[in-house]
Amino acid sequence: MLKPDMKVRIGGLELRNPVMAASGTFGSGEEYKDITDLDRIGAIVTKSVTLKPREGNPPPRLVETPSGVLNAIGIQNDGIDAFIKDKLPFLGKIKAAVVVSIAGHSLEDYSTVASRLDREKKVDAIEVNISCPNVKGGMEFSRDPGLASGVTREVKRATRKPVIIKLSPNVGDIASIASAVEESGADAVSLVNTFAGMAVDIESCMPVLGNITGGLSGPAIRPIALRMVWETAKKVRIPVIGMGGIMGPEDALEFMIAGASAVQVGTANFVDPGIAVGIVDGIEKYMRRKKVKRIKEITGCLKI
Repeated sequence: MLKPDMKVRIGGLELRNPVMAASGTFGSGEEYKDITDLDRIGAIVTKSVTLKPREGNPPPRLVETPSGVLNAIGIQNDGIDAFIKDKLPFLGKIKAAVVVSIAGHSLEDYSTVASRLDREKKVDAIEVNISCPNVKGGMEFSRDPGLASGVTREVKRATRKPVIIKLSPNVGDIASIASAVEESGADAVSLVNTFAGMAVDIESCMPVLGNITGGLSGPAIRPIALRMVWETAKKVRIPVIGMGGIMGPEDALEFMIAGASAVQVGTANFVDPGIAVGIVDGIEKYMRRKKVKRIKEITGCLKI
C-alpha cells in the first residue's frame, strides 16, 4: 500500500496530518524543540496571547487529580507585542502550521489582537479562546450563543486568516454554541476546553489552588469530550477539532471516528513530550492496517 494521505483541511488551511499540539501545553513550540520533532506534527497551537501582558493567577496553580490535572494558570503571557517580537521568529522556521490562540476581556481586545496577527505571514490561523474557566470572565463569551457569535464576527472582520473558535464544555448545549459561531463565519470549532473543577486540602480546610477553582484536563474528561464532539459534528458543517484526554493514537482515532477532522493533544505532552509524533505514527499504522487511503475517510465513519 502507498503511503496514506493524512492531509486535512481546516477552512483555508491545509495540515500535513490531523495532529495538533494544544494551546497551553506546548508553550510556543520552542520549549519542545530539543525533545521532539516539531516538523512531524500538523500544527502547533500557541499558548493564548492577550493584548496586554498578564501575570496569571496566584499559586498554587497546578494540582494532579485522579486521571487528570487541575490548572489555574490564568493565561499568563507577555502580551501580543512581545509575542510577535520574541516568539514568532522561531515559529516561522518550523514546518508545522502555526495557529495562534488569542484571548481577551472584550470584543475590542479580540479584534485588536486578531488584526495584529493578520499582518504576520508566519501565522497560519487563529484560535479564539472564549472558554478559559480559570480567568475571571473567561467563559462569558462561550456561555451565550449571541456573545459567542459577536466575538466570531469581530475576529472575522479583523483577519483574513482561518478562524477557529475554541468552545467550553461548561455549557448546557455545546452544539448550539457551535452552530451560532458557524453562522457568524467561523471556519472551524475546537472542543473541548477544560471542565471547571476544584480540589480541597482536608488538613487546612482550604482550596488547593490559589484561584480556588481551575480547569480539569486529562483522561478523566475524555468520554465526555468525545460525546460532545460527536454531538457537535452532527450539527455543523465546518470542521470540528476534537480534544480532551487524548493520550495515544487510539484515543485520537476515537475522536475522528466520532466526527473530528483533526485532534489536539494537550495534557499528554506533560507525560510524554514526544506523544504527538507518536500519535501521527500510530494513526498512519492504523490506516495501513485498515487499508484506508485518505484520512478524511475516517472522519465521521461511526456506525450506529
